[in-house]
Amino acid sequence: MHPATARTVEAVWRIESARLVGALARSVHDVGLAEDLAQDALVAALEQWPESGVPDNPGAWLMAVAKRRAVDRVRREVTLERKLEQMGRELPTGVDPVEDTEFDTHVTDDVLRLMFTACHPVLAPEARVALTLRMVAGLTTEEIARAFVVQTTAMAARITRAKKALAAAGVPFEVPVGDELTERLPSVLEAVYLLFNEGYTATRGAAWTRPTLCEEAMRLGRMLGALAPQPEVLGLVALMEIQASRLAARVDAQGEPVTLLDQDRTRWDRLLITHALDCLARAGQTPGPYLIQAQIAACHARAARAEDTDWTEIARRYGELVELTGSPIVELNRAVAVSMADGPQAGLAIVDTLVDVPALQSYHLMPSVRGDLLTRLGRTDEARVEFERAASLTANEAERALLLTRAAQC
Repeated sequence: MHPATARTVEAVWRIESARLVGALARSVHDVGLAEDLAQDALVAALEQWPESGVPDNPGAWLMAVAKRRAVDRVRREVTLERKLEQMGRELPTGVDPVEDTEFDTHVTDDVLRLMFTACHPVLAPEARVALTLRMVAGLTTEEIARAFVVQTTAMAARITRAKKALAAAGVPFEVPVGDELTERLPSVLEAVYLLFNEGYTATRGAAWTRPTLCEEAMRLGRMLGALAPQPEVLGLVALMEIQASRLAARVDAQGEPVTLLDQDRTRWDRLLITHALDCLARAGQTPGPYLIQAQIAACHARAARAEDTDWTEIARRYGELVELTGSPIVELNRAVAVSMADGPQAGLAIVDTLVDVPALQSYHLMPSVRGDLLTRLGRTDEARVEFERAASLTANEAERALLLTRAAQC
């Protein structure tokens, strides 16, 4: 296959896969089957587009082929004539898949249904998030395995079990309401948050960021904000938009990482920041982890220069977040804020209480933060060891290079 065609197919799949799976699930009432049919359509595209060319309406082409495969499967495996007739009416067998096919009018609803179906409480929390990332965000099983720090084979088995569990439980393909919506919403928010984080700082590979994943996460977040404009949902949208506003400034002309304090803030996207601050204003002050993180991000966004940052307020907010979550990673972030407000020795005192925390033993930012604080205190030999250890723990090539550069500077 020509590389340009392969890139086009990949791009179309990334854009259309969630809509395709969602629309098919609405027809066949089985999320696992819907994904299989969508994959069949993708295989057809890979086989036919190199010779026939990419159609003018690639999303509709995929949908048409997938529906035809669904009809074929019903003929082979299902004896319910009503179901066959219903799907047959949607796409007569004599029609070419590219002709007379309209876009689905339920696109937004279908993607939302797919998100909430994947996050049904019949599944364990980690399975809900993994399935959402797979079917809604279009991440590969390998990418999801990286985010969860597990083997790809283990993640593949987890996703397969999740789809079978949904089918066995007869989970309806719908957006829940009332208490059911409230119950599933945290898992949906977590999936969107993990997707954004993978885009903001890639876990592996040569690229420091993956902006397309950030864009997809923001799209899903905004849809959730329209459906359930609750403080935490609006907080997550605001958080993602403020973070995404920095994407262009996070790398230099050569694609090398640029840290927050060194970024050219004139390159920050002020439109995203303005929209995010409006979300924060509508969210109110109800404390929640996403809302507090958004308030911290807003402190950075409001500072025209790095030296104008209100680090005392940021440290206070991180203190609230630690009380709410008990997370050692949040405490590590608080240490950074305290070091900026009260000096590196104050920050190091906090970090040193975290050295033996099991959850941070393989977390590369732990030695990275400690190395930075030691550098500021003039303890360069100790700092070099910390930066080298941090470099050994990250799988991102750009980040590893940055850490090794800092080690060499010591």
